[in-house]
Amino acid sequence: MISTQAWADTRRLWDYHQMGHALRPCSVAIGLGSHDLGVAGTAADLYRRGMAPLLVFTGATSPTTRERMPKGEAIHYRERALALGVPSSAILVEPQARNTGENIRFSRAVLEEAGVEVSSVLLISKPYEERRAYATACKQWPGVEFVSASTPMTLEDYVDSIQDARLVIDMLVGALQRLLIYPEKGFMISQHVPDEVLEAYERLRQAGFTSRLLPADQTAP
Repeated sequence: MISTQAWADTRRLWDYHQMGHALRPCSVAIGLGSHDLGVAGTAADLYRRGMAPLLVFTGATSPTTRERMPKGEAIHYRERALALGVPSSAILVEPQARNTGENIRFSRAVLEEAGVEVSSVLLISKPYEERRAYATACKQWPGVEFVSASTPMTLEDYVDSIQDARLVIDMLVGALQRLLIYPEKGFMISQHVPDEVLEAYERLRQAGFTSRLLPADQTAP
């Protein structure tokens, strides 16, 4: 049973992880690979709305996606976007990235190779990864304007979609930890974390929501 306090702390982290950017048309949209096919669905929707003329899907596999997406996250994202009506000519695939830093660097290389001029990027991620993706992208690709986006949904809706409340909380805690430790390693820009968010994070850690935490010396972004 998850306590009332834990839910309140989880909601505070959920709200913080989302950037609240106003959507606007960008040079390209990049969909960051994960277990969540909703990212591809959101990318397709934003393409149809004229928010980007080109989509890049990036991602290999991870322990959490190997069985569900055996062909690789980017490939499955592409198939989902095609099924939703996005033309093949509007999709590029980057199938090698295994972390957020590589998602950005490798996508940049794919776009450069394709001769695409990029001044702004619509960065599409899971709802609780918006801030991490933004902070990483700003560090890895300076000089480009990033607009964060994700599938619009409430915390409750996201928990229902995953069907594992504890895992969702663990992921929110893990994402916050990375925002705290990765700037020092040069993986992302620093983000201000309000005291009330830090306090919520510490309470959740103490309550045992730790399965997605990394050792202090972890080096992969």
